[in-house]
Amino acid sequence: MKIYATKRREDFHSRWMERIYSTYSDYYDLIFDRILKQGREEGVRALEIREGDRILEVGIGTGLSIPLYPNDCFLFGIDISEEMLRKAREKIIKSKKLMNISLKKMDASALSFEDCSFDKVLVPYLISVVPDPDRVVLEINRVCKPGGIVVFVNHFHSSNPFMAMFEKTLSPVSRYLGFRLDLPVESVLERDFFEIERMERVNLFGLWNLIKLRKKMDQ
Repeated sequence: MKIYATKRREDFHSRWMERIYSTYSDYYDLIFDRILKQGREEGVRALEIREGDRILEVGIGTGLSIPLYPNDCFLFGIDISEEMLRKAREKIIKSKKLMNISLKKMDASALSFEDCSFDKVLVPYLISVVPDPDRVVLEINRVCKPGGIVVFVNHFHSSNPFMAMFEKTLSPVSRYLGFRLDLPVESVLERDFFEIERMERVNLFGLWNLIKLRKKMDQ
């Protein structure tokens, strides 16, 4: 019964996130384009993309990162909101830049890709949105090739006591709006299958973190 109840909560949360971000789709770019631009740019740069690389972007949203990718890679973008993906497809048509791109509606906690399908994975502003971050990280590890790069760009729970208290207070409201303020960075860092290569603060006031990881070769 407990497993069944947990699954029902997760399904409800996923449907709730889909509704929220479908609602956001018409004005998402207006609010989040410039304010989160640096993180997107640094995230794509950190992937060290080479010709022919297969790249997965988990939570591609309205496709604001699409123009940042080189033409000689193969980009696969997923998102839970079809409305967000519709905006992304419009960007592809307008830009006429990226030919090797595939967009699919998909749950990040149940990726329909084979094991070791991708050379690089970018996860921008998503891990604090999903109901089960652990499962999403496991799925990302599964589809990434050994030696591949995984980059997270996200806000994590502050280590500053005052900010941490502020985030905890606002977290119930932020969850209603579609994201968590109190997600611990350990949810990404404390993994036996990743090696930490780089951590830095990005975007306005450094309130977001860029974390570059490399999947161990023996995984």
